[in-house]
Amino acid sequence: MRWYQGDGQHDLQVHPVSVANMAEEQGKLDELRQLAEDGVVTLRVADSYAPEDAWRAHERLEAGGTRGRLVIDFTR
Repeated sequence: MRWYQGDGQHDLQVHPVSVANMAEEQGKLDELRQLAEDGVVTLRVADSYAPEDAWRAHERLEAGGTRGRLVIDFTR
């Protein structure tokens, strides 16, 4: 995984959040979940793939330049 570092063109502060890093911070995770549910924090999805096409997602990620998350959709 490559963390977003910012594009240098906007006055943004980037604070990477990983569930693994926040395992002991249940309150913060709950707050983040609530913000996502309320639509305050949104997730940019570049594309979604069925599990049998996960290799396509991997190739796309390795190629670089993807803006947004590549999602493996297990409901497909």
